[in-house]
Amino acid sequence: MEESGLKRFGISMEGHLLRRFDGLVTQKGYANRSEAIRDLVRDALVQHSWEKDEQIVAGSILLFYNHHQRNLMEELTRIQHSMHDNVLATTHFHLDKDTCLEMIIVNGKAKDIQQLSNQLTSLRGVDYGRLTLAPLEKL
Repeated sequence: MEESGLKRFGISMEGHLLRRFDGLVTQKGYANRSEAIRDLVRDALVQHSWEKDEQIVAGSILLFYNHHQRNLMEELTRIQHSMHDNVLATTHFHLDKDTCLEMIIVNGKAKDIQQLSNQLTSLRGVDYGRLTLAPLEKL
C-alpha cells in the first residue's frame, strides 16, 4: 500500500552548492527549494524507470549533423525504416548551410529505443545526439 501526503526530511550540502541551487530555483521560477527538489527526484525516477528493458517509453531523439557527410542521409533513413514501428514522426530543420537538426519522435520498449538512438548517434557525421525518454506510466 502506498503512503500519501508530504514527508519532511533534511538535506545537507556545501554553501557554494546551495547558493548555485538557489539561483536555479529562482531562475526556473520555483516557489521554493522543495518544489525544485521534487522535480529533480521525479526526473531521476523517470530516467531510472526507463532503464528497465521491457518498459514502454516515449520520447525524442535529437540529432545535429552535417548533411554533406557522404551516405549519412541514406543511413539515417535506412536505420529509421528498419525500426519503423518505433518511429512516430521526424522533423528536419536546416540550421545553416551545413548543419541540420533532426527530431525523431519515438515510442516502444526502452531497449529498442536505446538501440535506435545508439545506431543513429554513432553514425559518422552526427555531431551530437540526445535521447530523452519518459515511461508511459504514472510515477
